[in-house]
Amino acid sequence: MKISITFLLLTLLAEILGTIGGFGSSVFFVPIANFYFDFHTVLGITALFHLSSNISKILLFKKGLDKNLLIYLGIPSVIFVIIGGILSKDLSSHVLSFILGIFLIAFSLLFLIFKNLVIKPTKSNAAVGGILSGFSAGLLGTGGAIRGLTMAAFNLEKSVFIATSAAIDMMIDLTRSVVYYSNGYITQSILIYIPFLLVIGFVGTFIGKKILNYIPQESFRSISLILIFITGLVMLYNFFVNP
Repeated sequence: MKISITFLLLTLLAEILGTIGGFGSSVFFVPIANFYFDFHTVLGITALFHLSSNISKILLFKKGLDKNLLIYLGIPSVIFVIIGGILSKDLSSHVLSFILGIFLIAFSLLFLIFKNLVIKPTKSNAAVGGILSGFSAGLLGTGGAIRGLTMAAFNLEKSVFIATSAAIDMMIDLTRSVVYYSNGYITQSILIYIPFLLVIGFVGTFIGKKILNYIPQESFRSISLILIFITGLVMLYNFFVNP
C-alpha cells in the first residue's frame, strides 16, 4: 500500500493543534482520515494513533495527575466507549460521517458563540462528561472536546490538565482498540502507517508544547474552533455530494 505524505503532514498538524487547543488530536484527525479511509477503518486507526499521542502527552506534561478526575470521569468514559464502539458496527460509515459533521459544527458554534460557557466542577458533572465523551469516542472516534470542556471546570494547571486528559484518553483508547479489533476495524491496510503515527504523536505533542509556552491559549482555542467548524462543513458537503 502506498503511503500518503499529505495525510501524514495533515496528521502532524492535527496533533499540534490538538495539543494547543486542549481538545485532543482526534477532533481534527478523524475528519482528515475520513478523506483517505472508510469511517470504520478511521475509527480503528484513530484509536491506534491516540495511544502514541497520549503516551507522548503523559511523558511531556508529567507534573502530576488528578486522581479524582481519573476515577469520576475516566471510569464512566471507559464503560461508555465500549457501548459506543459496539453500536458503531450497526451504523453505516456514511451515516457516521454525517453524524460527525453535525457534531463538529454544533460543538464549534456552541463555544464560539458562548465563549464563557462553563460547567460546575462537581462529581456528578464529571461523571456525565465521562459518559458523553466516552460514548462519543466509541461511536464517532472523537470525544476529547466534551471531556476538555468538563475538565476545564476544575481549573487545573495546564500541564496537569493535559496529562490527566491524556491518561483518561489512554484508558479509552486501550478499551476501544479491543472493541474495534473485534469489529474488524483494525485491518492490514492501516498497519503500515503505525510507525509513522508513533513518531508524529511525539513530534506533534512536542511542537504543541513549545508553542503553548509563547502564545495565549484562548487565541489558539478560537482558531481551533473555527477549523473544527470548517472541517464539519466540508464533511457535510462530501456527504451530500457523494451519497
